[in-house]
Amino acid sequence: WQVERRKRTRHLIELGGLVVKAGIVDLTGDDRAIILGALLWMADKLKSNQGEQARALWAAKGKEAFAMERATDAPTISQENATG
Repeated sequence: WQVERRKRTRHLIELGGLVVKAGIVDLTGDDRAIILGALLWMADKLKSNQGEQARALWAAKGKEAFAMERATDAPTISQENATG
């Protein structure tokens, strides 16, 4: 059970890292209500008749951001935005 707990903890930390990496924490002033609201809006969008279109668009943007991060060795997108 400890191994599973560690896996779950690592997974949750990685997901939180994505929120930071996208600059959401800085852009919202770490307002958790805004962050949760945005995530709920995203979930609603994915459940809607536009879900597949949103999924494709967001996946492409995410893949592009990961590729840029690898190419520039930049640790986070938010730090990149902060420096110019």
